[in-house]
Amino acid sequence: MVNEKPVRLVRKPEGDVVEEKVPEEDVNKPAITNEQAIELAKYAKAIEAHYGCLMDMEWGVDERDNKIWLLQARPETVWSRKKKDKGADMSDSSAVTEDMKVIVQGLPASPGKVAGKAHVILDPSKIDEFQEGEILVTTMTAPDWVPAMQKALAIVTDAGGMTCHAAIVSRELEIPCIVGTKSRSSEATTTIPDGAEITVDASSGVVYEGIVKSITEAKEEKQTAAVGGVADFAPITGTKIYMNLGNPDLAEKNASLPADGIGLMREEFIWTTFIHEHPLHLIETGRADVAVNQLADGMRKVAAAMAPRQVVVRLSDFKSSEYRGLIGGDKYEPYEPSALLGWRGASRYYDPAYLPAFRLELQAIKKVRDEYGLKNLQVMIPFCRTVKEAETVTKIMAEEGLVRNQDFKVWLMAEIPSNIILADQFNQFVDGYSIGSNDLTMLILGCDRDNETVQHIFDGRSLAVKRAIRHLIEVAHRDGKTVSICGQAPSIYPEFCEFLVKSGIDSISVNPDAVASTRKNVARIEQRIMLDKLTGRGVEDAEDYTW
Repeated sequence: MVNEKPVRLVRKPEGDVVEEKVPEEDVNKPAITNEQAIELAKYAKAIEAHYGCLMDMEWGVDERDNKIWLLQARPETVWSRKKKDKGADMSDSSAVTEDMKVIVQGLPASPGKVAGKAHVILDPSKIDEFQEGEILVTTMTAPDWVPAMQKALAIVTDAGGMTCHAAIVSRELEIPCIVGTKSRSSEATTTIPDGAEITVDASSGVVYEGIVKSITEAKEEKQTAAVGGVADFAPITGTKIYMNLGNPDLAEKNASLPADGIGLMREEFIWTTFIHEHPLHLIETGRADVAVNQLADGMRKVAAAMAPRQVVVRLSDFKSSEYRGLIGGDKYEPYEPSALLGWRGASRYYDPAYLPAFRLELQAIKKVRDEYGLKNLQVMIPFCRTVKEAETVTKIMAEEGLVRNQDFKVWLMAEIPSNIILADQFNQFVDGYSIGSNDLTMLILGCDRDNETVQHIFDGRSLAVKRAIRHLIEVAHRDGKTVSICGQAPSIYPEFCEFLVKSGIDSISVNPDAVASTRKNVARIEQRIMLDKLTGRGVEDAEDYTW
């Protein structure tokens, strides 16, 4: 199968790498010849035979003489770690087929190829019916779907783009996921029969009817015992590489990855996976201690697994529509026409209607730091629209014994244009920023991140977003504040990662599966920058990122 190649990276004579459109006649052409593919396969077999394990290899073709060069080889350490017994045994299934009949197509949000039984769920109240090892087929996921997602063999949704909830969570859980089938073909929920056996090729964004033998056999060949450790091959970088994490139960497993800490711990996972109840409902029923203890336990797992490395927990950032999904939520939550831009983040924390619930979060954080002694736990304030909000929230934190100092840092999610424009004023209330590139892109471009219809416009690499990021870094650094970014873009777009490093970003936080590759890429970029400086070439960018 030949994939479309609409863009390419081209190195200019002066050394800059730029993105160009591929000529229309070459978009669907193979990148290499059949002979070159066979030659590469021979090299791969020889290298794997030499090292005795599956290898991750990088190669390139010299366009001057079409000679193939092997650039790097190291033990493969992602797919080889997946359990062989995950999912049902389809060897005796009557649905096993050689045919590749496509049911639906969508966006390949999280790679992988699996086969199993489809379970179509349209109503969140039916989540409890979902069984371990089934393929979840639904319209769109939200935080209250996480318990089912953790049991899923794969996920297929009608709606959503590459930055939607299903895509982000699936990448963290390392399960195949296809989103936005409605925008590419037809709705998965109406096209895939409930209970049908299907094959999900999330590397290509295709769902096939039955258990496609060629795909499932290829998957089995890749599943071997893990060899070596990722950390053994991690280069040292000046830019810190952090990891995004939601589920506390994954902390110990991922602690050995070459990450400098957790740049984004999503508190919402603890609510949906372990607590299930609305915080105000717990308070009203006299069980506030349940929230404090469960939150503290989840944070403790992560902080202990990563210690002494820093763990930054993002305070709750549910939208009202998501809070209603928690037990008792209907009583306390308004119905908002646009919950994404409504009562969320910092605006909740000081509101008298929610303040008692916010204090429970702070008490849990204080418990982890003081009672458990895990001082590596820091906090981040999300969706903070005004400087006054930052001042008010940090004051409430101080009232609960969480005072900013050398030992306790407060970060701010930079995801609203006001955070960028007024960074010089926000600086006085925070120690650093973490750029939420998805929301920032949405609000700068005026483009709904969850609307697959306008996904072609949603691009975090646009010049408008780059200028905002460059400005934030410059203003933050003037006052000694650090800047990070927590999003998918740096791990999938090498040129965007290079822009960040050249702009002086302090750290980059990515999903666990991208930690090692991102560190390797950043090391390469930093080495090239150093070489440019030594040779007097400088590192000026081709584009003007200044305001």
